Amino acid sequence: MTKKQRQNAEGKKKVVSSGVEEDDVVEKKVYLLTNLGGEAEDLQPREHGNEAQNQSGGGAEDESGGSKEEESEGTSEEDTDDGIELQSKEHIRKELRNMSFEDIMKLQQQVGTKVFNEVAYNRKKCQEVSNKKRLNKNRPMEMSAKKPPSFLRQVIPVKKSTRRDPRFDSLSGEYKPEIFEMTYKFINDLKHREKEIIKRQLKKTKNTSQRKERLQFLLRRLETQEQARQSQEQQRERELQFKNRQRERASRGERPFFLKKCKSKSSTRPPDPQDAVSCHSHILCFYTSFVTS
Repeated sequence: MTKKQRQNAEGKKKVVSSGVEEDDVVEKKVYLLTNLGGEAEDLQPREHGNEAQNQSGGGAEDESGGSKEEESEGTSEEDTDDGIELQSKEHIRKELRNMSFEDIMKLQQQVGTKVFNEVAYNRKKCQEVSNKKRLNKNRPMEMSAKKPPSFLRQVIPVKKSTRRDPRFDSLSGEYKPEIFEMTYKFINDLKHREKEIIKRQLKKTKNTSQRKERLQFLLRRLETQEQARQSQEQQRERELQFKNRQRERASRGERPFFLKKCKSKSSTRPPDPQDAVSCHSHILCFYTSFVTS
């Protein structure tokens, strides 16, 4: 045989030996996982036999002492069983950490996911079956502690979204019609354009159509809005003129004249204070002349 053939044969032997070793490791793990509870079960009959010998040797003890010993022995047996199971599980987990992922997958397929999860991850579904039936019908019912929440329960209050109207909000400042007219003057231009467009559409539409009635309604509304705006502007101009006159009178040292609200609303032009003074003087002259005569 040549050197190459010898090297290939040795490599094949190593691969076969490594595969056999991996299979042996997996089989050991399977055996440990499946026979976890076997060790604890084997220990129980041995301990029971020792208990029987101890009880036969000490048969002269009282019944109360015997019952106490049985309870203590039962608790000790449970503790030893739990300790053995924990030790075996910890030992398996340590070995699983050093294993490759491929070996762990093989072991999981051979044992089963349920047993593997119970041992490796300590995952066990505890399904406690509660017997809700009463032993005697005359006994009171056991009410559950999980009470349903009341309808009028106190919930964490959610902040309401406050709606803000800029017309009545203090943050917007005081309403001044002069500034308002200056800022929104472009709206009047838009309305004037709309009015012209509606007039053109009215000429094109037929007399017996609902669209014409709608256009006429829109035209009337725009005209009334324009008339109201013009009347408001005229009233504002008159009020400004009256205020300017009162300022001039106050600067000259004359007594100011205060106009009533009813007169300011009813009259188109507020009365001049000079006219009121002249009328008052005429009345006084007429009264004095009548008295002297």
